[in-house]
Amino acid sequence: MATDTAVESRAGALETRGIEPVPEAERTGRPGQLFWVWFAANISILGLPLGATLVAIQGLTFWQAAIVALIGSVGSFAIVGAVSIAGRRGGAPGLTLSRAVFGVHGNAGPTVVSLLSRLGWETVNTTTAAFALLSLCAIVFGTDSDAKAAPVLTIVCIAVFVACTVVVSGLGHAVLVAVQRWATWIFGALNIVVAVNLVATIDWSAVAAAEPASVGAMIAGVGTIAAGTGIGWANASADMSRYQSPAVRGGSLVMSAATGAGIPLVLLIGLGSLLSAGDPTLAQADDPVAAIRSMLPAWMAVPYLLAAFGGLLLSNHLSVYSAGLTTLTLGIRIKRVYAVVVDVIVTFAGAAYFMLVADNFYGPFIAFISLLAVPITAWVGVFGVDMLRRRHYDPAGLMDLRRTSVYWYRAGIEPRAVAAWAAGIVAGYLFTTAGTGEDVWFTGPFANTWPGQNGLGWLITLVVAGGLYALLGGARTASR
Repeated sequence: MATDTAVESRAGALETRGIEPVPEAERTGRPGQLFWVWFAANISILGLPLGATLVAIQGLTFWQAAIVALIGSVGSFAIVGAVSIAGRRGGAPGLTLSRAVFGVHGNAGPTVVSLLSRLGWETVNTTTAAFALLSLCAIVFGTDSDAKAAPVLTIVCIAVFVACTVVVSGLGHAVLVAVQRWATWIFGALNIVVAVNLVATIDWSAVAAAEPASVGAMIAGVGTIAAGTGIGWANASADMSRYQSPAVRGGSLVMSAATGAGIPLVLLIGLGSLLSAGDPTLAQADDPVAAIRSMLPAWMAVPYLLAAFGGLLLSNHLSVYSAGLTTLTLGIRIKRVYAVVVDVIVTFAGAAYFMLVADNFYGPFIAFISLLAVPITAWVGVFGVDMLRRRHYDPAGLMDLRRTSVYWYRAGIEPRAVAAWAAGIVAGYLFTTAGTGEDVWFTGPFANTWPGQNGLGWLITLVVAGGLYALLGGARTASR
């Protein structure tokens, strides 16, 4: 069986493995593969409105936004790389390895949060890509580019993106790695062409005249960028690193994630901040695809829309693949490829709602990443402290959901880990504001304090969750 799977992986055929740990003989991956995976997942145009938000809403200058983009994106993806070390050690997806920390039943909470995060990001990707296809159809076929005015065409555009996602994500790890690498060159080149033309639209006098914001605003910006980039991927990082060779050094995994994602993110977020210096509408656009397209010459419309569609597709490939594994970790007994199909059906419905019913898209998007960043960061705190002592994950224990599992603990729950995770979430939400401007979903009771106003809820979450887990002695259990 192991030989058959290895042959399938080399041939790029359908991956039949679910969440069970990869045998050591089949773990031959290298960090360079993950560099391209993370690079491809972050060349989408969503980096542009993130950068625009830093200038138009948080009041940063371009140079401040560039520093914030560097710290927020590279730093948060360094965390992604650090968590991926667990995947190399255990050869299993991140939320499956998380059973060893939280218990086979206690892990349900972090797993549900992770799945919601993946579904949310996929809905964002699918909605934005469908907007791009809708605009492309308007150019090529003369159709209406307004989603609500062309509901049938809108549904077709969503379906096309979903189908393209399933083709790659359903086939599995080997195909995903190959596609992410080679497609990066194609869509990356298109993005460079688009970026060069966007630079020509920048109001340089407005950029030069901008007044610097406070250090506190920059700190808040780091939190926004971290939540919108690396933090959302942290609990999915081991899903890709589980095929890495045991001989790969942990530092190489950190570097591959931090540089692979950091290079495109810093460039795109920086460009978004430049564009918004003279025109703040990009940060507030319901359809950022159309907003950016209006800045370009007519002849650039088709290359731009293709680049937008392709970049979002590359990000969605990875997200859907991870969501399928997370679904299986919940104990749902279906094959991984079917879990992928279930996942995209949900995101199809979400995209249809945002395009055909909802009046606002990116307000809910900012609120969404703010809310889910807290429990994900709490998981990172607990899981990260556990990693400091744990060097081994029992393969049989990870897959055994009965009392016989070595990770059964107390009624299937590791109480110290679950308590620390919950405490971190509560502490973080006390200082969190979810949303921007008038579109605020949630405001914590301490959101108006200095830590809350400067977006430090996520950092408080990390310290409380990880620190409490260490104080309770959870890390000592990990070393056994």
